[in-house]
This record gives sequence, C-alpha cells and structure tokens, in this order.
Amino acid sequence: MPDTASAHGGTSGGFTKTEGWLDWYDGPTSPTFRLPEGAVDAHCHVFGPGERFPYAPERKYTPCDASAEQLFALRDHLGFTRNVIVQATCHGADNRALVDALQRSEGRARGVATVRRDVTDHELADLHAAGVRGVRFNFVKRLVDRVPIDSLEEIVAKIAPLGWHVVIYFEAADLPELYDFFSGIPTDIVVDHMGRPDVTKDPDGPEFGLFLRFMRENPRVWTKVTCPERLSVTGPRALDGEQQAYVDVVPFARRVVEEFPDRVLWGTDWPHPNLTDHMPDDGLMVDYIPRIATTPELQRKMLVDNPSRLYWA
Repeated sequence: MPDTASAHGGTSGGFTKTEGWLDWYDGPTSPTFRLPEGAVDAHCHVFGPGERFPYAPERKYTPCDASAEQLFALRDHLGFTRNVIVQATCHGADNRALVDALQRSEGRARGVATVRRDVTDHELADLHAAGVRGVRFNFVKRLVDRVPIDSLEEIVAKIAPLGWHVVIYFEAADLPELYDFFSGIPTDIVVDHMGRPDVTKDPDGPEFGLFLRFMRENPRVWTKVTCPERLSVTGPRALDGEQQAYVDVVPFARRVVEEFPDRVLWGTDWPHPNLTDHMPDDGLMVDYIPRIATTPELQRKMLVDNPSRLYWA
C-alpha cells in the first residue's frame, strides 16, 4: 500500500494548510471486495472548498479542500450507493458545506451536523429538510474545546423530537468519566471508531471490556467499526505477501461486529483528517471489510441494513 500522500490537494480561499498535512490519496485502486447492492459509506466528510465555505476561526487544524464532487466520485469508484457525511470540526457549527453536499446528493446522502445550544427549532427544521439526522459531540481534547455537559443536554432535548441521534467521539481513556452521561442520553447513540481503543492492549482486557459493557447495557448504542488506519500500530504494510494491513485492529472490530451485528456501521473516513503517518488507499480500505465482517450476512447488515434503518427509515 502506498504510504505517501498525493500532491494534488490544495486549500483555497486564502487559507494555509496545517504544516505537515497529508492530503487524501488520489487515484485509489478498485477494490477486489464487491460491496453488496445498496452499501452505505457511513462515515465521511467534506472540507470547504475554503473559497466557498470558509474554515472556522476556532478550528484546531486547516485541511486541504475535499469537495462534495470529489466525495461522490469516490463513492461511485468504490461501489457505494449512499453516504453519511459527518460535519468536520474544522467547520465548527457552520454546516453550510455539509448542507450543500447533502443537497447535491439527490437524496443519496444523509448528514450529521454540529450545533450549539442556541440553535433554533427553525434552524433544526432546515437541517432536517436537507437530510441531517444527527448531531455530533466531540470529546477529543486535541480537536475541540470541551463543551459543558449542560449545554449538550440542551441540544439533546432540542433534537430528540426530530428523531435524530447523537454521535459521540471520544478516546478509550475518557470513557469511565463519561460513561454515566452517555448512558443517560435518551436518543440513539452512535460511537465513532469503537471509542478509539488502544489496540496494543488485550481485546479481552478491562479497557475494551468497558466499551463492550457500555454497548451491552445500552441497547440504543451503535458503533462505527471504522478507521483502522487511525487506530493501528502495525500499520498499512502487507506481511508475508498477504493483505494483513492493520492486523492489530481486526480482533477488536470483528469482536464488535459479531456480538452486535445489528448495531454496527462502516465508513471510509475520507478524506482522513489529521493522519500523520500515511494516507490510505480507499480501495484497499474497502478490501479490509471482509476481514472484520466475515460472512455475506454480516456484511449486508453492516453496510446496507443498519445504515438504511438508522438514516433512511
């Protein structure tokens, strides 16, 4: 797998990319794994373009541009039918780039927005009409400043009547502190990237065990078994001539898929923000799927049935 970023990426509108930023991989391979009909890329983003959709003043990073047109071209190349586009932290609570992408999708995309506690019912109704079906709460300290819990509770109270869910992004070490708050959220919850487990630890150990317990005790909790490139220590290289990229993440993801087959989602995470080691080939990322969802039934649930039920029902 190539481990260098493509040189195509730029940032428009007078913005300067964060130093060392890796642009998304240009010219991905065609996957050998054939996605089931109706498959959904349930975690991806759009960035800018900055000249049309400026990046937020409070952002922690400035990415390369990654437009809706480029995302949909990747969708078609990989064989997905639909997308779930998640608001990127570099845009803050300005959801205009997200809404533009949803409106361009002709019904083939749904969205997860970022909103503040003062969001109005009218603004939420407009987001819903555009295709938004959830809000994201980010607890990763290096990406965002922590929002007070009472503010988040106000947001939940506003979005619950719309039937939306809450997406939560946190790191494994923070789950004990946040466990009770998460468990008290009255809507469906979707956890990004399995709560970012430390894959150098035992998947049967206490840290990942707490995440599994969280899912067992809360039947409204779903999770994305996404971003092996973000979690892996062993990395993207093939071993012994076989496709063993991200081998250290497989036991964690497979465990979740097999125990909670009706509450798992998968997505590319394109354009892979804030990676510093390598930029993955999205075609090879698709070929990772059958290693964690090992039967056609599990693949169909994860890629078609579950995201359809959550976002298009």
